[in-house]
Amino acid sequence: MHKAWGRLLAGWLLAGSLLGATAARAETYMLIPMDLTQTNHLRAYGVAFHTLQANEKVNWLLNYRGGSFLIKDNTRVKLDARLLGVDFELIDDASVAAIRAEVKQENMEEVLLEKPPRIAVYSPPNKQPWDDAVTLALTYAEVPYDVVYDADIVAGRLAEYDWLHLHHEDFTGQYGKFYANFGLEPWYLEQKHFHEQLAGELGFGSVWELKHAVAGIIRTYVEGGGFLFAMCSATDTIDIALAWLRTDIVPAPFDGTPIDPTYRAQANFDGTFAFQDFKLTTNPMVYEFSDLDTSNYAMMRGAMADYFTLFSFAAKYDPVPAMLTQNHVNVINGFLGQTTGYHRRHLKRSVIVLAAVEGTDEVKYIHGKRGMGTWTFLGGHDPEDYQHRVGDPPTDLDLYPTSPGYRLILNNVLFPAARKKPQKT
Repeated sequence: MHKAWGRLLAGWLLAGSLLGATAARAETYMLIPMDLTQTNHLRAYGVAFHTLQANEKVNWLLNYRGGSFLIKDNTRVKLDARLLGVDFELIDDASVAAIRAEVKQENMEEVLLEKPPRIAVYSPPNKQPWDDAVTLALTYAEVPYDVVYDADIVAGRLAEYDWLHLHHEDFTGQYGKFYANFGLEPWYLEQKHFHEQLAGELGFGSVWELKHAVAGIIRTYVEGGGFLFAMCSATDTIDIALAWLRTDIVPAPFDGTPIDPTYRAQANFDGTFAFQDFKLTTNPMVYEFSDLDTSNYAMMRGAMADYFTLFSFAAKYDPVPAMLTQNHVNVINGFLGQTTGYHRRHLKRSVIVLAAVEGTDEVKYIHGKRGMGTWTFLGGHDPEDYQHRVGDPPTDLDLYPTSPGYRLILNNVLFPAARKKPQKT
């Protein structure tokens, strides 16, 4: 009797040791959910980016629970997520297999992220009386970036970077068209002096000639395989500069010389990224660059009724637009900017509309290819400040860790890390 119990006990112990060994061998994964259960969506992108920096892989599960991330479990990733306040779930091989089976059957896709992009933010070195949503997002998510400006662009430094963001910038050389309202303000006069001095130092006769040249170099960067992201006035002013690359379209209060009277005939819309057949606003007293912008229509709706809708894409066949629109909601509060959105009638046929205002011709978020690279434009200034005014303090993202508008920015930061053909971890 005692021998029988002894053999039974030994069997249990052996079975337990085998199960323990099997459990020890089973690979564990971290699932970072990006649906409504996540309490800090923005810093989740930071966890993914840091993982890539550590030469580890990240699998982006497009359309699965808001675009969740799947990472092989290790102490570093867990500690990073906890320090950043990012929620995660530890799951085993069986759970991963079930997720992949669901992804295979539904409008979902698994995209392998391999290498963190080298990031540059095009931003002036002199202090501006406004902040930039992208630099706020990158800083909050703890994603590293370098700052470059005109001297760096002219010197060819863009070749050092994979991804370029254009800070709130005016590539027409009109200093944001702030002349009517702020022309006597110290910050405006300082900005004007800085740019005139910089243009001279770089060998250009005027600020508009420098800015147009920089726009042309950025276009060449994209054509060579670079990824470009821009918001607010940088989106339409770079296309304005590219359409009139060597033409003076700047009124006399800005550069001391009149507009070229033949400027309408000089337009070349083949050179632009997104827009065509638009008309310039040449009155220096009007705070508008062209008829591309939809700000007036957004302001008529007002903050309580201004929304835009993200479009849904087939993740298996259109992974890039699917990556750019990953979110935990598909209807997002609108937000104004000097350039808030764009009239659909001015889009080139090749442009992909990622988000629009339903029932109107207004589009908010667009994407396209140029040569070997891509560009993405998002209208508006700050996704969590409906009407961000000159001189307003920067947005505190600790108050908006789940911001769907800021997620659109960070989608753009990660998608250059994706392989063209998804692979399993």
